Amino acid sequence: MKIQEEVKETVKKALGKMNNKIDQVVWVGAGGSFGGFYGANYFMEQESKKISSHMFTSGEFIYATPKNIDEKTLAVLCSMRGTSETIDSAKVAKKMGSTTIGLYVDESGLTETCDYIIKYDSLALDESRIDRVNASIGICVAMNLLNEVEGYDHYKAAMAAFDVLDPMYRKAFEYTTPLAKEWAELNKNQKTIYILSSGPTFGAGYIFSICNLEEMLQLNAPTVHSYEFFNGPFEVTDKSKSFFQLLSTGRTRPEDERALKFEQRFGGKKLYVLDGKEIGLDDLEPHISEYFNHPIFSSILNNVYMRQLSYVIHEDFNTRRYMWKESYK
Repeated sequence: MKIQEEVKETVKKALGKMNNKIDQVVWVGAGGSFGGFYGANYFMEQESKKISSHMFTSGEFIYATPKNIDEKTLAVLCSMRGTSETIDSAKVAKKMGSTTIGLYVDESGLTETCDYIIKYDSLALDESRIDRVNASIGICVAMNLLNEVEGYDHYKAAMAAFDVLDPMYRKAFEYTTPLAKEWAELNKNQKTIYILSSGPTFGAGYIFSICNLEEMLQLNAPTVHSYEFFNGPFEVTDKSKSFFQLLSTGRTRPEDERALKFEQRFGGKKLYVLDGKEIGLDDLEPHISEYFNHPIFSSILNNVYMRQLSYVIHEDFNTRRYMWKESYK
């Protein structure tokens, strides 16, 4: 069964349980599972007129649960192996009357708790299909939810796009690998890399920062919004700094281009640009292209750029100093 069909069936079941009465959808997770929902949340914020959409880290959802979480709330939660706080978030959502959908790789307390579950492929595995990673499934949930409740004019084109996501990624992988090798060599002695992005790519930039560079390679990697760059962070710009600018396809691209223009004036040779138009996103219809920025960018950043930097600095990206080793409960 195609992922579009599985998601459509699951969303219909969830809405049926809710008697088709829904006011909001909340996206809950931790780390990459949280960041992976940026694309889905961005889509709902842009396209839905009736359903409000909000993102929460698992811990925040437990300790500061919004009072409007109720039976008209659909809670979509994600955890690869069953993060304890995400499991507890599912329990909190259900206690408050919400219907829950859990995205998972390994079965855990999350799959036992949620009303409905969808298995996804780990983005980090070469054999995984990009249309089946958590970010893609989140976007598919959002698109099906909107179509079922309000109707979505570009639904057919959007569902067809999931069929070309994996080939698009494979082509982009080949294209960016030699470019990433050059970037990695240039940054092999850099201890801080600034990641800039906005709109539909902000989540990919966030994950590249906290999950890829900071967690996996133990480098400093501030995440900067391309517009907010001019409200403080641009003061650090000089020719010694390393900037990694993501250029999205879609309506917020001018924010990224504005930041890039400044970086080109005052930055140095360690300024790098990854453009969505170069990695295939412009091949999709303009009305839907921006909503697929996240899964393509995030997959390339993790599986190409992070890996190439790992190779040149001789830092195994599977090494951790604290995660899974020290107590941080």
